[in-house]
Amino acid sequence: MNNFKLEKGYPCKCGATPLNDGVLFAFESDSDNCGIILKNKKSKTITRIPLSREYRNGNVFSVIIKDIEYDKYLYKFYSDEKEFADPYSYTLVGNEKFGLKKDNYEIYSSIVKLDDFNKDEKPGISFENSIFYLLHVRGFTAHSSSKVENKGTFKGILEKLDYLKDLGITTLELMPCYEFEEFEKISKDNSFMVDTTDYKAENKVNYWGYKEGFYFAPKASYCATNEPVKEFKDFVKTLHKNGIEVVLQFYFPDKVKQHKIYEVLKFWLLNYNVDGFHLKGNKIPFSFIANDPLFGDTKLLYDYIPENEIYEAAFVPTKRNLSSYSDAFMYQMRKVLKGDEGTLKDLVYYTKNYPEKSACVNFITNYYGFTLNDLVSYDRKHNEDNGEKNVDGCDYNFSWNCGIEGKTKKSLVMKLRKKMMKDALFLVFSSKGTPLILAGDEICNTQNGNNNPYCQDNAVSYINWNLTAEASEMLEYTKKLIALRKSDLNAVLNREFSMLDRAHIGYPDLSYHSDEAWKADLATYNRHLGIMYSSLDKGNVTLYYLAYNFYWKEITFSLPFLPVSAKWDVVFSTGDVKEKEEEKEETKQGMKFELESRSCAVFKVTFSKDLLGNK
Repeated sequence: MNNFKLEKGYPCKCGATPLNDGVLFAFESDSDNCGIILKNKKSKTITRIPLSREYRNGNVFSVIIKDIEYDKYLYKFYSDEKEFADPYSYTLVGNEKFGLKKDNYEIYSSIVKLDDFNKDEKPGISFENSIFYLLHVRGFTAHSSSKVENKGTFKGILEKLDYLKDLGITTLELMPCYEFEEFEKISKDNSFMVDTTDYKAENKVNYWGYKEGFYFAPKASYCATNEPVKEFKDFVKTLHKNGIEVVLQFYFPDKVKQHKIYEVLKFWLLNYNVDGFHLKGNKIPFSFIANDPLFGDTKLLYDYIPENEIYEAAFVPTKRNLSSYSDAFMYQMRKVLKGDEGTLKDLVYYTKNYPEKSACVNFITNYYGFTLNDLVSYDRKHNEDNGEKNVDGCDYNFSWNCGIEGKTKKSLVMKLRKKMMKDALFLVFSSKGTPLILAGDEICNTQNGNNNPYCQDNAVSYINWNLTAEASEMLEYTKKLIALRKSDLNAVLNREFSMLDRAHIGYPDLSYHSDEAWKADLATYNRHLGIMYSSLDKGNVTLYYLAYNFYWKEITFSLPFLPVSAKWDVVFSTGDVKEKEEEKEETKQGMKFELESRSCAVFKVTFSKDLLGNK
């Protein structure tokens, strides 16, 4: 028996909503034997409140508990014999410690009154000007070497804010940071997006979080305080003040209803003012969401963009807010990087083509698969620590260990690996599309060959911030590459190409070259290519020539001729660039240079249009 006064509610909003005179509770159940369980925070007294059919509308039960001091209670629901935490809860209690498995532990929900929406100003960065940085909230600073006070939390990320700004990234993409339980049973199918817990060992933790979760609640174990709602709001606002966007990953299994998916995204957009969503799942109502004006300036990322379902045939959006996010670039560019035969056509494709109405995100590593360091250090996956006899994870990585499997101190191998890591990032940043870096790649982070660390809540998955000389060099290289993309390459890559001289400057806006200028040889046995971009601005002609050599020997390139007083300058390179001595004077005007094996370089020249005709 309880003394709570009940009043029929309204089923328009599930969860627990504080009102002026009580709390509205609403939840789904197809049973008449259901109700609410209240737990007094102080006395720990449990009160069950059964609900009769008069509180039912369809399969939604709703009731107002009058004059309840809601800050004194936790709650959950029951239906027949099953007790369950509120899937619409804003804050959960009982799962504050990540990976702490307890016997007979219970999860309740707090009754939270959300503050009035106080929208801060978003950075509003276009896809064309974005640099994505993908991280796991816990893994980013959990390692002792991170030197932050609040390890593995949102606040821990903010403690690395100066680092992120100095690096030059514009957009943080966070792996699932909504509430989920780390332990459960699953099937044997362990792919990058399955509900991943162990089918052999009950103590295996779901480190990634790709499973059905409590989608309305920030993950309490990723918080340094006991106020997840406030902490996450402050997290987003702080990043916005520093010009950095926040994009959240959400994984929705097939059983999650589409209307709930929409409600979840709308909630995080309106209550936390996040900048975008990377949606994962097979039954995402992407076209419906993309057509909602509320999401008109929100970044929406998915495996593919069904443009014909979203836009009319002749319509082209003034600002792209939709983007594809697929593996295609990653696997093809890994083949290019290794120097596989017949890959130059793929390089041409990704430096030229771009969707007309949407964007695309390019990456060569992601959370599923090898890190950048491991990509050039391992031929095979090494997932034995996952407890599945190395059968989990992808077998096809298109990686190369540069001659020795795993760690080595051989200087020639280390030098080659370093060069290939630089080339890999260069491929990402010199292609059309939005570049993405996997957190830690810029400092040579390793997972020791594990390409599927979904259950590794330890140093395997944590970023190690102890910088070796190699890591420090790679960090500085990445900063310069990002700066190059922002200052130079964006200007030429973020436009449509005709491969014609539309500016009447004697050079097409895009052209391809090889050993000889103006003659691109894409034969299957070739592994080098020159790409030139031209532009005209305020009477000045600017040319960029990007040279790619993925062959194991140096290659001689021929640069296009320039006007007599104009000279090519090397503005960026991953290897040695040598002018051909016998043609040194001619080279400065466009003749020949030699590029070291497995290297890339960027040449630039700017001259007045008035000089044209003096070639």
